[in-house]
Amino acid sequence: MRVILGLSVLTAFSLHAAGSIDTWFKEGLVRGNIRYYYIDTAKETGGISSSQHANAVGGQLGYTTGSLYGMKLGATFMTTNPFATPDNPANVDTSIIGRDNGVRVNGSPNAANADDGFSVLGEAYAQYNRDNYEFWYGRKVITTPLIDAKDVRMLPSAVQGGIGSVKLSDGIDVTAGYIDRFKQRTSNQFTNVVEHALGANTQAITGSSSGYVIPVSLSWKNGALSIRAYDYYAPDFMNSIYMDAMYKDKLNSEYTYTASVQGIVQEGIGSADSSAAQAIMGGKINTKAIGAKVTLMRQETTLVTAYSHIASSSGDHDSMVLPWDGTPIYTNMITSNDLFVSNYGQGLTSDSTYIGGTTGLKFGVIQGFDFTGLKGVKIDLEYAHYDSGRFPKAQEDINAVVSYGKDNFSLGLKGMWVTNNTSAKINNTLNVQNDTLTQYRVIANYTF
Repeated sequence: MRVILGLSVLTAFSLHAAGSIDTWFKEGLVRGNIRYYYIDTAKETGGISSSQHANAVGGQLGYTTGSLYGMKLGATFMTTNPFATPDNPANVDTSIIGRDNGVRVNGSPNAANADDGFSVLGEAYAQYNRDNYEFWYGRKVITTPLIDAKDVRMLPSAVQGGIGSVKLSDGIDVTAGYIDRFKQRTSNQFTNVVEHALGANTQAITGSSSGYVIPVSLSWKNGALSIRAYDYYAPDFMNSIYMDAMYKDKLNSEYTYTASVQGIVQEGIGSADSSAAQAIMGGKINTKAIGAKVTLMRQETTLVTAYSHIASSSGDHDSMVLPWDGTPIYTNMITSNDLFVSNYGQGLTSDSTYIGGTTGLKFGVIQGFDFTGLKGVKIDLEYAHYDSGRFPKAQEDINAVVSYGKDNFSLGLKGMWVTNNTSAKINNTLNVQNDTLTQYRVIANYTF
C-alpha cells in the first residue's frame, strides 16, 4: 500500500513537473535584431591622409524562458559578418567587425583576424526573481555608467559574473555583484575583466595575471528627483565611484526641463600604487571629474547644454580609466573613441573629453518632424568644444544624425567632423593630434 501510495505521489509530481517545464518553455520569448552597418573613416595628420571603410551584416537572436518558481533562463546568440571590404587590411575599418580580436591576439586593430566575422554566445544566464529580489548569474549584457553595453556598432559588450538587486521602500534600489570576465563588442572572447583592461601590463601593475570587479550601486527616486551612486572595486587595480542626480519638472504646460549633475572619482589601489606600476601609467591613478547638463523640451524639440571638467593632477595619471565601454561624461560625443579605449590592453588610454585637465562644452538640438507629416523622422545636431592647457589646439566636434523609425524598423545616417582630434597614451602623455577626422555611418536595424 505504501509502495502504491509512493508511486502515485511520485507519478503525480512528475506529471506536474513535466507540465510546468513544458509551460516554462512555451511561455518563453524569442527576441532579436538584424542589422546592416556601413562605416567610412578618413583622417589627415601633418598632410598625410588615410581612410578605412567596411560593410557588415549581423545581429542577435535571443530566447528567454517563462518563469518557473521565479526562475528564468536566457541566452543570446550574436554575430557580425563583413562583406565588400577593401582588399588591403590596412584600409578595413574593423570597428564593426573584430577589432578587439586583432588587438588581443596580434597587437593590431588591422591584423589578419581583425576583419574576420565571428559568432558568439553573448548571453547565457539564469535569473531568479521573488518579491522585490532579483539575482542573475552567467553571461549578460548590462548597462551602467562605467561598465556598459554600448550597443551603437554591430554588437553590444557583455560581462560574465553575477549581480543581485533588491527594491526597498521609499524608492530605494540596491545592487551588488561580482564580475570576472568581459567581452568587448568587437570580440568573441570573454577575457578576464582586469586583464582585458591592462593586457600585457596586468602582472606588472596588479601583481597578478587576473582580477575581478565588485560593482555596488544605490539609487533613489522621489517624484521629480533621481539620485544614483555606483562603486566599482577592482583589488590591486582601482576603485571608481560614480554619482549623479537629475531633477525633471515642467516649466509650464508646454515646456519640460531636466537639470543634472555628476561626479566621478577614480583611485589606484594596492599594487597599482607601486612605483613600478606608476612608471607604466605615468603616475598613480588619480582622477576627479564633474559635469552638469540642462535639457529643455517642447513637443518634438529638445535643446541640450552640457559642461564637464576633468581635474588636472601633475605627476598622476589624471585621465579617466574606462576599459569596459563606459562613456559617462555628459559632454561625450559619438566620435569619442571609447571603442578604442575599451580594446584589449588599452584601458589606460583616453580620448578627448576624458583627458586630465580638459574642460568640455556641448550644445545640441534634437528635432522631430511628425508635425510636418514626416512621421518617424528626427534630426540630431551636436557641437562640442574640448580644451586644455595640455592640448596644442582645442578639439572641436560636430555630429549630425538623421534617423527614421517605423514599427520595428529604424534607419540612421550619421556624419561626424572633428578637428584636432586628441587622445592620450597608456602613460598619460598625448598622441599627436589628428588635423581632421571625418566619419560617415549608415545603420539599418530591424528588431523582433
